[in-house]
Amino acid sequence: MAFVKDMVRMWLHAWKRFVSIALISLLGVAVLTGIYAGCRDAFLATDRFFDTQGLHDIQVLSTAGLTDGDIAALRKVRGVAKVQAERSQEVTFDLGGRKSATMQEIGANGIDWPYVQEGRLPKKAGEIAVTRKFIRDSGKKIGSHLTVAPESSSSATSVSDSGESDTQGAEDKAPSFPTKLTIVGVVLDPQNLSNPDGYSAMTSFRSTAATDYTFFAPSDGVTGTLYTSATLLVKGSANENTFDESYENTVKQVTDRIDDAVKTDRQKVRWQELLDVGNRQIAATRAEADKKFAEAQSQIDENRRQFDQQVDQIMSMQAGATGAMDPTQLNETTRETMRETIIAATPELAHAKQRLDQAQSQLDEQKAQTEQTLKTKENELKTSIPQVRWYVQDRQSLGGFSALKSDLDSIQSLGNAFPIVFLVVAVMMSLTSMARMVEEDRSLIGTYVGLGYGRLAVASRYLLFALLACLIGGGLGLLVGFLGIPAFLLVVLEGMYVMPGVRLEYDWLYGSLGIALFVVGVLAATIYACVQEMRMTPAALMRPKAPRAGSRILLERIKPVWNRMGFLSKVTARNIFRFKSRLIMTIGGVAGCTALIVCGLAINDTVADLGIKQYRDVYQYDLMVVSGDSDADEMRAKVASDGRTTSTMNVRIESGDMAVGKSDSGSGDSSGSVGSESIQLVTVPEKRLSDLGKMVTLQPVHSGILGTSSIGGKGSLKLDDDGVIVAQSAASSLGIATGSKVRLTNGDGVQATAKVSAVNRNLIGSDVYISETYYVKLFGKSFVSNVSVSAESDVQSTKSLTWNAMYAKLSGSDQSQTDYAQSLEKDSSVVKAVSSAHMADSFKFDLMGAVVALIVALAGGLALVVLFTLANTNVSERVREMATLKVLGFFDREVHHYVNREMMILTVMGVVLGLPLGRFVGGLLTMALNMPSLYFEVEVKPLSYVIAVVATMMFALLVQLFVNPVLDRIDPISSLKSVE
Repeated sequence: MAFVKDMVRMWLHAWKRFVSIALISLLGVAVLTGIYAGCRDAFLATDRFFDTQGLHDIQVLSTAGLTDGDIAALRKVRGVAKVQAERSQEVTFDLGGRKSATMQEIGANGIDWPYVQEGRLPKKAGEIAVTRKFIRDSGKKIGSHLTVAPESSSSATSVSDSGESDTQGAEDKAPSFPTKLTIVGVVLDPQNLSNPDGYSAMTSFRSTAATDYTFFAPSDGVTGTLYTSATLLVKGSANENTFDESYENTVKQVTDRIDDAVKTDRQKVRWQELLDVGNRQIAATRAEADKKFAEAQSQIDENRRQFDQQVDQIMSMQAGATGAMDPTQLNETTRETMRETIIAATPELAHAKQRLDQAQSQLDEQKAQTEQTLKTKENELKTSIPQVRWYVQDRQSLGGFSALKSDLDSIQSLGNAFPIVFLVVAVMMSLTSMARMVEEDRSLIGTYVGLGYGRLAVASRYLLFALLACLIGGGLGLLVGFLGIPAFLLVVLEGMYVMPGVRLEYDWLYGSLGIALFVVGVLAATIYACVQEMRMTPAALMRPKAPRAGSRILLERIKPVWNRMGFLSKVTARNIFRFKSRLIMTIGGVAGCTALIVCGLAINDTVADLGIKQYRDVYQYDLMVVSGDSDADEMRAKVASDGRTTSTMNVRIESGDMAVGKSDSGSGDSSGSVGSESIQLVTVPEKRLSDLGKMVTLQPVHSGILGTSSIGGKGSLKLDDDGVIVAQSAASSLGIATGSKVRLTNGDGVQATAKVSAVNRNLIGSDVYISETYYVKLFGKSFVSNVSVSAESDVQSTKSLTWNAMYAKLSGSDQSQTDYAQSLEKDSSVVKAVSSAHMADSFKFDLMGAVVALIVALAGGLALVVLFTLANTNVSERVREMATLKVLGFFDREVHHYVNREMMILTVMGVVLGLPLGRFVGGLLTMALNMPSLYFEVEVKPLSYVIAVVATMMFALLVQLFVNPVLDRIDPISSLKSVE
């Protein structure tokens, strides 16, 4: 009992060490679990939401549309739980300028079900539900009316869109929706959780939608037998977390079955259907032509019969007047001769006969031409129908899903990296504190061992002390980690994404392992300290520890410096360098904390400069204007008439996709990939390839070790016809390098395998630059002839592209350029106008800024605890030394200066080491923060170094305020007592 009482008394006396270990454990466990828990809560909430709304596991698209036969075939695939045939149509409307939307049919099988936020889902023809983004932009509300018009040329969702309009039968009609609409509800599209009311609206660089908005309509009023897509739910997928590898494996099994057993057969069947439709149309055309020709021939025959009757009447009249033989009694040859004589003698009859003969000749010629045309069409029909391609995609192809997953994964990767530093510092501080604690009780330990107490029982005093401190600190850390930090992160995340039903959840396994990790580390340090002391005999332990043997330090050997140092300076130098453990612990602890602060500020500096670097350095153009294909000429005329541009360059811009993985370069219809990302495919006219460098800075990038990269000189990169230039932000995300093969999907959904000729420096967005010739080589068969002559007369290819966009350099200030871009967006011919100046000034990425603030705050707290622990340990080790100084006549302020100077020097040394260490760790962030459409070109501004230094030094000064009273309370008399 006395042993226990003494143990408790010892614990109470060492409350400062207890608090230090508890605080370090609290911070470490909070960092270890907090970021993880916040991301996990978001993952779980979105997974529940996807399951509730039935977000599709697989989506099947076809260049020729899908039929009922395709849907039936998909239902038979093993592992498919539900199949929903979907119809959609692109429409346009006026909303302060020409805007586009996708009319999406709400399926009956509960797949991709919109989440109602206000109002209700539409039920009748003409009713629609819209997204909150549309409500915000349009100012409309529930009950408002809207009139839309179908796009003149929609995407490749039907046969006619693919160029087979001649073979489009009445039984294959593209979807058509009502045009007079009434808003009855506001919904959230489960395929895109972006929050239009939050700051994510500023990150337009991540928008990958082909249209501006999505409208949801009921099946009532929708016509058309062709389906835009088919969405599938996989059996057992709802039981898996959509962000886990097990879910991906479950879905991949079904996609592989579709690829192997269904896709090829249905592509052939659909192609044959199109061929049969074409043959039926040709047969119908022939029958119609034969009918018309027969009617024309009948008319000519009737006219000729009447003509012959008229001639015969003249013959009979002439015979009766001359008394000649009745013409009917003559043979046919004589009668025909008489007819010819009468016709030749009568100009009117000769002219009538000539017209009859001419009509017959024209009819025969038309019949021959028609037959030849139909035979030519029959011969060309097979080659004119493109091969039907199916695209089997999973959730990774959804831009909103992949962006959410990538953001959370990147933040979680930071949460996995930083706790390592906290754990290392915790072990170092625990070793320092517990070693000093055991050393202070050296004589007591010897006494207990001498009295017969086992070494394990004696060591348990310190092990239980460390364990209790870890458990209390870790328990509080779990509260902060699973409640405080996640709540903070979710507030930030909900500014970017809408996550219905999100809640804070506790992970027992991860939380327990988090505490266990710190418990093991701290107990290991405590065991080491106990073993080092208890291996001596009780008699040796009960005697005071022999003073450390004197030795020279390196500085003493540098005579010019040593001889000019004062006495106290020499003492300080000896105290610093003779006690190696204290030197290493202090410098290491301070360096680690400083590195964390620098690393956090490095993220902040990097994110802050992304917009400026991209929109003022990489993009040299001031304005990008995009129009629809049919309005391209009008858009260019509008810009030219305004007279604001100093130079322009016409390009074609399409929203597409780039993937890395297995692909069939022959057919280009692969669906499996190890990674994909939405891109902006920029096609450059052949005669303007050399001018691309004047609008976009072309700098080659080469990958280095540990995610680093080297950048070549400006202007050293050229676009050619042998490959594409890929933006660094996309290449880094997918692991693409020069010479890689990628699968590109253009705006029409056609895929092809391309070679990467170079990777270009690019920080925001995922641009892929391709020459006109190479584009035609990859996608030429999908082009629709639509010649559009620009003011600069860019040469068009045989199946020419429509240059639907323009890069331009503008005159005037940044504000005037921004105002001009906003005014252009109100023009009916302009789909989008982007000002580089506006994007540079308005770019924000608040999610990363919030994480930076969290990391810097926690690193600052760790630095404060580390310095406090080391300072108190330093004082406790040198109580007799401080007492001696007081006996020698040192005033309290002089004692303060004597002790604090050593700590300040060690702190400065730790800071000096921590600054480059923080820069090195910050440089590795590019590898950790692997996010679509973003490349983190790490940069640390000089001010950040200053902030890190000032913060650490301020913490050191703050610790002095706590240490100085301890120095004042040292009693020289009791402290100098000797056990002998």
